[in-house]
Amino acid sequence: MNTAVLPADLLRRFDVSGPRYTSYPTADRFVEAYGPEDHERVLRQRADSAARPLSLYVHVPFCESVCYYCACNKIITKRYERARPYLELLEREAALTASLAGPRQAVSQLHLGGGTPTFLSDEELSSLMAMLGRHFAPVPGGEYSVEVDPRTVTRERLAHLARLGFNRLSFGVQDFDARVQAAVHRVQPYGQVAALVADARELGFESLNVDLIYGLPLQTPASFARTIAQVRDLRPDRIALYGYAHLPERFKPQRRIVPAELPAGGDKLAMLAGAIDALGDAGYVYVGMDHFALPDDALAVAKRQGRLHRNFQGYSTQPDCDLIGLGVSAISRIGAAYAQNAKTMDEYEDRLRLGQLPVVRGLSMDRDDLVRRAVIMSLMCQGQVLFEAVEEAWLLDFRSYFASELARLEQMAGDGLVRVDDSGIQVTAAGWYVVRAIGMVFDRYLQADRQRTRFSRIL
Repeated sequence: MNTAVLPADLLRRFDVSGPRYTSYPTADRFVEAYGPEDHERVLRQRADSAARPLSLYVHVPFCESVCYYCACNKIITKRYERARPYLELLEREAALTASLAGPRQAVSQLHLGGGTPTFLSDEELSSLMAMLGRHFAPVPGGEYSVEVDPRTVTRERLAHLARLGFNRLSFGVQDFDARVQAAVHRVQPYGQVAALVADARELGFESLNVDLIYGLPLQTPASFARTIAQVRDLRPDRIALYGYAHLPERFKPQRRIVPAELPAGGDKLAMLAGAIDALGDAGYVYVGMDHFALPDDALAVAKRQGRLHRNFQGYSTQPDCDLIGLGVSAISRIGAAYAQNAKTMDEYEDRLRLGQLPVVRGLSMDRDDLVRRAVIMSLMCQGQVLFEAVEEAWLLDFRSYFASELARLEQMAGDGLVRVDDSGIQVTAAGWYVVRAIGMVFDRYLQADRQRTRFSRIL
């Protein structure tokens, strides 16, 4: 990808807040009027249909120590005995879900996230996987991944994960610069991560991912370029490169970050541009907004073949299948409905003890939501929208339906961020830097609500 840092006037114009579009409508649009009974009905409807394999997400909220940048739902504790009661609650939820959706539904994608899933002991991880196997049916050749904190695992722990059936690992790295690591309270030397990556390859994991964040305190374009060079040396199959979202009013740990130490928007963009160029030179495919993959990785193949999708874990190779989320704060999407579990452990537990699904809010999408979701996800995943494809799928005239949106795109086209012709919309190389803003043009809720400070900044 031929990158070029955006001109100063565009930097100022797009230094705004906006969604990452891991869903549409975005989770802030979920309503409490959607509750357990609604989700039960949706699950039963799935049981009555010829359903495709599921994607399954399990949230493990525990962490041993706090990372100051973190915006995840987590519980900081060194009381490892808290894990066992939580696993019992997960089994209650899994059993209740399976009783509604149908027992032993096929699962082609499983992801353990958090928090830190490797907070659990080997025995507890075995117990969790056995429990999931009782209620769901993992299919051969599926993607089974787990997030790993390099500070808390050993080769022996990785070997145990392999025996449990995990074939993909995601290492949380964020940055290798010692000053940056100290500023965000996550110290893990390069050598420690490199040794684990080597161990994982020897153990036969099919795919290794490394998570990075640009825009952290004390980062500079030069320091982040050194981190990118070190990651290139590790040569993971995938790299997730996220822009730091500084929202201290929403996420308490971020209040420990010194705002004056955060890089400016121009420096953040320079970090992203440098990473795109450096990783491209190393043979990585720029999959989209925040992901890179080696050409033979399934994510890059899905991008080439037009099969890329996006969900709450980022880009995905799986078809646009139903997602069941288990655990505190987890989000599900079944058909045309979203549902989110209680965000606090007390409420999550109370609902399950009463024999209820722990859903506290959600949304049933209408036809307009589904049309706009298709357009936004096409932009985010393929970098284009073909008018004819949307018209055939939804029986509408694109230029009439989205007349006001196309008018708003005219300035972006003049800025060289998109190309619009008779066949559709194409995101340019420069446009990928602000693809979130391009998607925002089609966000009906956002256009009606200008209060966007709850979202992270685009640049």
